[in-house]
Amino acid sequence: MCGEIRDILLSKELTLSLNLDDKKAVVAEVSAQVANAQTIVVAEYRGIEVGHLTVLRAKAREQGVYLRVLKNTLAKRAVADTAFAGLADQMTGPLIYSIGVDAVAPARVLSDFAKTNDKLVLRAGSYGGKVLDKAGVQALASIPSREVLLAQLLGVMQAPISGFARVLAAVAEQKGGPAVAAEAEAAA
Repeated sequence: MCGEIRDILLSKELTLSLNLDDKKAVVAEVSAQVANAQTIVVAEYRGIEVGHLTVLRAKAREQGVYLRVLKNTLAKRAVADTAFAGLADQMTGPLIYSIGVDAVAPARVLSDFAKTNDKLVLRAGSYGGKVLDKAGVQALASIPSREVLLAQLLGVMQAPISGFARVLAAVAEQKGGPAVAAEAEAAA
């Protein structure tokens, strides 16, 4: 309870104490992130303790995701006239914004955290100019990371080569014995 109150007070203090220049700076900072982003995901964070938000922020940093609690009017200004403008209709209530260059990471960070903390509720997202609902964000989060996909592709590409090498070794063993088979394996 005490953590929730502190978080609310901190969030209110940050948004109420911003003067016009500070607000312009926040919009410029978020706009710079949005300009490079492939995906934005928003989630409602009502009732989450400060310690849990700190853990969420650390996980986001590890994944290279920009994670921030913003005043919705400032976020709407930051996404105006971008591919993410359609997301503005979803920007109501206390939201945390997850913005990333990687298409999957923003969705994965919030989705994984929501699995362990029921107070974080995925709201919506935007990818490729399309607004995603909660199910769409979860589907995006389930896509393997770029590194995993590259490893799978490499495995698929190596499979025919290694299979060919095994066939050559088997043929060489049948025709010339183990010495020729060892040479065929070394050549492959």
